[in-house]
Amino acid sequence: MPLSIFNQYESEVRGYIRSFPTTFATSKGAEIWDEDGKRYIDFFAGAGALNYGHNNPVVNNAVIDYLQANGIGHALDMATVAKREFIEGFVNNILKPRNLDYKLQFVGPTGTNAVETALKIARKVKKRTQVMSFTNGFHGMSMGSLSITGNRYYHDENYGVPAYTTQVPFHNYLGDKVNTIAYLRKILEDDSSGTELPAAIVLETIQAEGGINVAGAEWLRELRQICDDFDILMIVDDIQTGNGRSGDFFSFERAGIVPDIVTLSKSIGAGHPMSLVLLKPELDKWSPGEHSGTFRGNNLAFVASNAAIRYYWQDASFSEQVKKKAQLIEAKMHGMQTLFPTQIVDVRGYGMIWGMEFKDSALASRVCSLAFDKGLVIETAGSDGQVVKFLGPLVISEALIEEGYAILQEAMREAVAQHSAA
Repeated sequence: MPLSIFNQYESEVRGYIRSFPTTFATSKGAEIWDEDGKRYIDFFAGAGALNYGHNNPVVNNAVIDYLQANGIGHALDMATVAKREFIEGFVNNILKPRNLDYKLQFVGPTGTNAVETALKIARKVKKRTQVMSFTNGFHGMSMGSLSITGNRYYHDENYGVPAYTTQVPFHNYLGDKVNTIAYLRKILEDDSSGTELPAAIVLETIQAEGGINVAGAEWLRELRQICDDFDILMIVDDIQTGNGRSGDFFSFERAGIVPDIVTLSKSIGAGHPMSLVLLKPELDKWSPGEHSGTFRGNNLAFVASNAAIRYYWQDASFSEQVKKKAQLIEAKMHGMQTLFPTQIVDVRGYGMIWGMEFKDSALASRVCSLAFDKGLVIETAGSDGQVVKFLGPLVISEALIEEGYAILQEAMREAVAQHSAA
């Protein structure tokens, strides 16, 4: 059926429907079918919300059982069995094995709510208004989150952002010859730099929407030291690149650092809306009810997440599988660059998030469009949409990775031919 009803009644703000113009009907694992029965391989995973894949039976069976038992659905922040079991599962399978001591704050239902909460508590605790973030960072679409989001496409002067924020260069933003950590330390220690001491520094350790920019482990350790030296809170936004995307549950584990605050959403709900802030116990300075939200207690998300965490994170086997598939994806990305060296200027990534940077953003867009026509869902990232990004479900099979990259290569050949003929 045509998309006319969406075009007629849904707001012009809709985005992904323009990139993937069909009506999807069913899905399983890393495959999706539209209502006409056409099959698509998923290299997108709901922008990182479906790390455990579509209709994962471990998750679905737990949710179905809970619904059939008339389990509590909505409970604000009241105590429920589902919440208790989620907390126990998360603490015992995620926090304790990593020697992490965090309080859990449920803020729901989406990632920007977690970021807003983190900014609010940081400013409250440190009694400073200024916050620092990084070039090419993306943290959400609400007011506070927009103030620390880099891409000016998402800004409008009428929104009133940015406010009380300073953006500084991310790792390698100025090239690999410029030490951006040294620059940051200098402007913080120099009283004439014009930079106020911030309450917090917010970052993604792997920038996703910003173009798959990976902060080095040593750079992250040096940033942690700066935060310690200047009494600044480190907030890691792990909404898209946490939840196993890096191969470890948290993206910062590879650097051996412990952030003061961590924001989680997307796949923490295992396909259901959920948003969570982890904060060191000494930062939990809220008064009862001081920060709230109607849908901060999505019990279906607690059930889904608890099932996924207990199944996939009870030992190191799932993490090892992700890291093994990451090697295949990295090899496929570099293979594409070898085949198209004049069009693809860089390949970068970590774990199961990788990107190919194109010299021409129009060509990158065309490649994704042709890939979709051929049965592959994949999107672009970066300030100009110049990076084609792999973000498939962590449970995707190696066979589907191979098939998906074969489609991507075919789309690339066709796009280059069309581009050359134009």
